[in-house]
Amino acid sequence: MYFVYILQCSDKSLYIGYTNNLDKRVLAHNGSRRGARYTKTRRPVILKYSEKFRTLSRALKREYELKTWPRKKKLELINKIK
Repeated sequence: MYFVYILQCSDKSLYIGYTNNLDKRVLAHNGSRRGARYTKTRRPVILKYSEKFRTLSRALKREYELKTWPRKKKLELINKIK
């Protein structure tokens, strides 16, 4: 399984990524050298949203789609699940 996720950084910016191990990846963003360059200077990050996919191809397509959305639409998606 693959996951597409949205993190909220300490400066309130949003980060979108994909992984095959969501828990491990969020831990990496928060404390590892393997975290994304963008999130390293914006720690701590909080997982706000995730979706699960059976294939990497579908996850990558969804990640790209979410990255093209304006911030307002991303926040609406996050708030929809609350």
